[in-house]
Amino acid sequence: MAQFNTIEFKDGVLKLIDQRKLPLSFEIFECKNYREVDFAIKDMVVRGAPAIGVTAAYGVYLAALEYKNLTKEEFLKEVLRACDILYVSRPTAVNLMWAINRMRDLINTLKEDSIDKICDAIKDEADKIAKEDENINKKIAEHGNNIIPQNARILTHCNTGALATSAYGTALGVIREAHYSGKNIFVYADETRPRLQGARLTAFELVKEKIPAKLIPDNAAATLIRDGKVDVIIVGADRIALNGDTANKIGTFMLSVIAKVYNVPFYIAAPTSTIDFNIESGKEIVIEERDSREVTHIEGIRIAPEGIDVYNPAFDVTPNENITGIITEKGIITKPFRENILKLKL
Repeated sequence: MAQFNTIEFKDGVLKLIDQRKLPLSFEIFECKNYREVDFAIKDMVVRGAPAIGVTAAYGVYLAALEYKNLTKEEFLKEVLRACDILYVSRPTAVNLMWAINRMRDLINTLKEDSIDKICDAIKDEADKIAKEDENINKKIAEHGNNIIPQNARILTHCNTGALATSAYGTALGVIREAHYSGKNIFVYADETRPRLQGARLTAFELVKEKIPAKLIPDNAAATLIRDGKVDVIIVGADRIALNGDTANKIGTFMLSVIAKVYNVPFYIAAPTSTIDFNIESGKEIVIEERDSREVTHIEGIRIAPEGIDVYNPAFDVTPNENITGIITEKGIITKPFRENILKLKL
């Protein structure tokens, strides 16, 4: 089984697989301060909601190390300011906010302690978030495997594997579990324009693990679904509202509509930390819009004419009525989503 150390903290340095460079080169991006973490998240050196959350947590620790020689008052001020900066590094993935809020709560709880003790506690909390993510992913995979039939043909979108998390993956983790449990699955991986996470990252993981698969253009998915060549669709999530509406990589909503028309089960796989208990529906989710160059250029080469306007949302929202179930570490949430999601808070 292939393993990826997507995120590793060692000797005071946060080391990230540079996902902008895969699959053509395997390079490590080193973050030595929280500003470099902020850049890594914004520029998608690291991406995937769970991985972003873990990375941000370590960013807070780097800030603590940077400011540990200040007075207690200045130390707390600067570390919490770093939290504020990291909190808004990307606006849609709620795992980022969740992780930063955990760090803020910890800092506020320990503010009467020594700076050294606070620093140690921040590092322990970041390690804990990373380890929790690994364990959660494995549980998601185990629960999700229960809905995968023998010989299933599975369609997925974007990258939701080990590269998008601290280990194993969410939707791709379910696929991985089904493969290693001997279900003889076959995977169709959407290329996922415009940044091609499916082509560059999901395909990379599938090849490394020798999982039978084909890479397809995004606009081939509808034909495969219509022709009965897809048994189940599993995708990830960046934010889930109380009513089950789900923000995920752009193109997910379109897949869900086609799946509904042709009665193909459509599942979301995500940790419960991706659920935003503070919003009622997807209408409240802020959708990040990214640089037009992601659409007008490929590897720095312009493919669209100068002067053309671009609409480049990074995510879209899939309405709950298009979703069969939400696979979490606590089990599979089914309709009525709001009622069953609220049970997770008890």
